[in-house]
Amino acid sequence: MSESIALIGAGAMGGAIGRRLAETGNSVHVFDLNPDNMTALAEVGAFPTASAADAASKADYIITSLNSPKIVDLAVFGSAGVAEGARKNALIIDMSSIDPAATRDLAAKAKEHRLRWVDSPLSGGAPKALIGELTLMAGGTEEDFEDAQKVLKHVTANSTHMGPVGAGQTTKLINQVLCGLGFLAVAEATQLALDAGVDAAKIPQALKGGRADSSLLQEYMPRFVTKDYRRTGRIDNMVKDLNGAQDLARATGTAMPLTATCAEVHRMLTAAGLGGEDQAALMEYFKGPQSQKDPV
Repeated sequence: MSESIALIGAGAMGGAIGRRLAETGNSVHVFDLNPDNMTALAEVGAFPTASAADAASKADYIITSLNSPKIVDLAVFGSAGVAEGARKNALIIDMSSIDPAATRDLAAKAKEHRLRWVDSPLSGGAPKALIGELTLMAGGTEEDFEDAQKVLKHVTANSTHMGPVGAGQTTKLINQVLCGLGFLAVAEATQLALDAGVDAAKIPQALKGGRADSSLLQEYMPRFVTKDYRRTGRIDNMVKDLNGAQDLARATGTAMPLTATCAEVHRMLTAAGLGGEDQAALMEYFKGPQSQKDPV
């Protein structure tokens, strides 16, 4: 059964979500400040709109995919925002990655407008969204989570209800700690292999199925070797998420020394002008003379 969905935010991630939803037969009403992003989705059957309020007025479900709590707040509660046009009891599914405390505040504000809220950040990036294989971690009531699946089933292979509003965002921060450390570990290991004269391109196959194997190893070591920086994510977005994890760690008294180091590396690259690059650009941190030895 197709659903009527408003999509607010059609950048790299939101655009992929919108494309998948349109291609699986849903009625997608999209609003983005960049007209080109709406045009791209119109080519696959989505309907561009004049404002977030306009998009929301045409839908039972509203997906937001935005970059910060402030932007989500403006898009939902600002002038010509979602709250102005949304139907009573409509469900907002926030697929942005923002901090848990801000999410709880936004959900409370939505309740005042007679709107429901599920935070459903994701893992897998645009490539997984396009084939309907995202991993989602959600916060909200059990009833709202189940309702959200009518829409989210089109883009996800794994969706887990983690608890009340904010629990999804907390889980996403944990996901980002694991991803950030994983990217950095694979980049560091790649550089060691290159400097030691080992054919690093063979390492993913050599370690496949072993305890060191992972999807990050299989996808990213070949990209690190060839310096394939095609963008599927952004270093500065990882900075945002690792900052959020560190804020949560301070609030909970959790020691996270590895995360602190990982965050600093990402900040250094952002300061060097590489914030808009893919995680593959972590190799720039390890620039230096490479061994001319034959492979051992």
